[in-house]
Amino acid sequence: MKPWRIGILGFGKMGQLRADMFLKQGNCEIAAIYDTVLPENPPFPVASSQEAILNDPSIDIVVICLPNYLIKAATIRALEQGKHVFCEKPPAMTCADLAEIAEVYRRSGCTLMYGFNHRRHAAVMKMKSVVDSGHLGRVLWMRGRYGKSVDAEYLKGWRANKEMAGGGILLDQGIHMLDLFLFIGGQTFDEVQAMVSNLYWKTEGIEDNVFAMMRNRETGMCAQLHSTMTQWRHLFSLEIFLEKGYMVLNGLKTGSGTYGDEVLTIARNRSSVPAVTWENEEQHEYPVDESWSREAAEFLAALDQKDSQSHGTIDDAMAVMELLEAIYENDAHVSPKRFAELQS
Repeated sequence: MKPWRIGILGFGKMGQLRADMFLKQGNCEIAAIYDTVLPENPPFPVASSQEAILNDPSIDIVVICLPNYLIKAATIRALEQGKHVFCEKPPAMTCADLAEIAEVYRRSGCTLMYGFNHRRHAAVMKMKSVVDSGHLGRVLWMRGRYGKSVDAEYLKGWRANKEMAGGGILLDQGIHMLDLFLFIGGQTFDEVQAMVSNLYWKTEGIEDNVFAMMRNRETGMCAQLHSTMTQWRHLFSLEIFLEKGYMVLNGLKTGSGTYGDEVLTIARNRSSVPAVTWENEEQHEYPVDESWSREAAEFLAALDQKDSQSHGTIDDAMAVMELLEAIYENDAHVSPKRFAELQS
């Protein structure tokens, strides 16, 4: 079978990681890469421009790992050229931008997948399976904390530029936790309260902390998020509390190891108080991160029509972007004028 020929726009850390993961699937080849800054002795053919990749009729797939402000145009152009697209998060800077992408996508007949790899971590997959089984009842509430430490070097890159990034820690990292809330909870949130701040780094339009509360009015399911770049240590924690028990994921297995071990605790309530003791808990540890490979395999399966795409769809992307924008919009400390400035 002829291998899928892939062009990669943006060959930094993520572009290199995605290249490795697609090559590991065995039926892909990297036809060309493009970036304004490339590693010494690039391992693949280098295109002269983005357009050279987008216009190359021999390239079947475009992998987009570009700064946020370049994502929309590249995605639309690739789809218009009849190419399948795998795109890193965020899917766009705004819901309006994503709606434009969606319109082109639905006409294209191509596959479009967004890289929300946290869904494909083994511990998260286990949590989702427990919720879907109904063994612990319905989800009552969720709490997520996702934080990292950055230094002054961060302020020198495009992520600290509002025009290029579109937002701060929420759009950059907290979006993953919002996606997990939607994925595991299986519901949207139509009530949002939030506090967004940049008290420490004080970069205009780039928040360094977000505290958000969300609720589904019909079911009452709630979620609480803290997304931060003043954690001073990397941290990932996701808690799911259900009618008959709970699940707590502390740590997330990554290549850098900065978020610690991926350890999931599951416990079922007892009928008497205290409902749970430490002895009732069971722990599962997942020492290997296979999320990237799982995403690549699912994307290629969708191309081969062996399986329907179930993650990273345009609908998933729109749902998380709508929730993200609702958080920005409902910031209790942002005046209407200031909000308009942030969205401009």
